[in-house]
Amino acid sequence: MRRWTHVQAVAAKAERVAAALPDKDRPYLVAAAWLHDVGYAPDVESSGFHALDGARWLKSIRMDDRVAGLVAYHSCAIFEAEERGLARYLKAEFFDERTPVRDALWYADMTTGPDGQGMTVDERLAEVRVRYGPEHVVTRFWARGEPALLDAVRRTEQRLQAAGIYPM
Repeated sequence: MRRWTHVQAVAAKAERVAAALPDKDRPYLVAAAWLHDVGYAPDVESSGFHALDGARWLKSIRMDDRVAGLVAYHSCAIFEAEERGLARYLKAEFFDERTPVRDALWYADMTTGPDGQGMTVDERLAEVRVRYGPEHVVTRFWARGEPALLDAVRRTEQRLQAAGIYPM
């Protein structure tokens, strides 16, 4: 239930953030926000890496490749893939678009807590580290991915300010 609360809040935030994107990109952001954690579902999980599992499942049901790619790479997933020895699969199977849409997805996910509460990216990273502990793979990958994530969040905040919708 907790994950579903998080997903709903991320999707709601993505809908607001989408106003700073071109019309053609908005549906991709919102769809990816709703689906970003689908890889945690027991019927979907296979490798133990939710971003890859979710993207593979989306591909299997013929979801748009762009949405699957956004899910595959959400919130610095490449760093977790490297920690888990799965980066070659992620890179071979999905495209990392490195666009404002990707940044906005990362922003929506990483400024939303596990219970759907709004928080800063720094608060979210601290919460994740406490929840998983210092030796967990998730904590380790954030040590490497944090600069990229913070850059994406800052870029999104700048886009939101330029569109007149920040702070949210």
